[in-house]
Amino acid sequence: MLYFMIAELEGVVSWRNEQYMVVMAGGVGYKVRVTPETLDKLASVGVDDKVRLCTYLAVRDDALDLYGFLDREALELFEHLISVTGIGPKTAMGILALASVSTLRGAIATGEPGHLTKISGIGKKNAEKIVMELKDKFADERFKSDLYQDESDAVEALKSLGYSERESREALKKIDKKVAASGSTSDKLKAALKLLGK
Repeated sequence: MLYFMIAELEGVVSWRNEQYMVVMAGGVGYKVRVTPETLDKLASVGVDDKVRLCTYLAVRDDALDLYGFLDREALELFEHLISVTGIGPKTAMGILALASVSTLRGAIATGEPGHLTKISGIGKKNAEKIVMELKDKFADERFKSDLYQDESDAVEALKSLGYSERESREALKKIDKKVAASGSTSDKLKAALKLLGK
């Protein structure tokens, strides 16, 4: 069937809001649900600008929902999340909106549900299911759990300075990728504080 073939979408943005964008491709406007992080990264992309997204089409009895991601890594994590019992596409998108892909993968790789529950909005029950069903899939990424720990330490430091959990995580998601991937907790903290205006 055709809907299994929509793996990527390239076209012109005709409209956008905080939850989705409409991408015109081949004379058809596709409503694509995206995370706030995706919208932030596409902030410079306006109406009539070209965009390319990796996509997932969720098929239900009463709806077809298209979900868009900037890269395959985010799409793959989304697909892993929806493979977990009781986690649907909307819940998975909500989880992806709370932390970066690398942070979520690192938290799952630790094998400890407590690391996921620290990410605001993920309840204990869902965190336990996610870790139980996905930790073996991320076994080769155990080293990334150190990156998660560094980010957690940076979040705690920002909270001690008066920022909320959400503000702290949002700032850390926006720091330079090189600093996020290989910087120390101190480097991450400095970069986040610059973004937060202090």
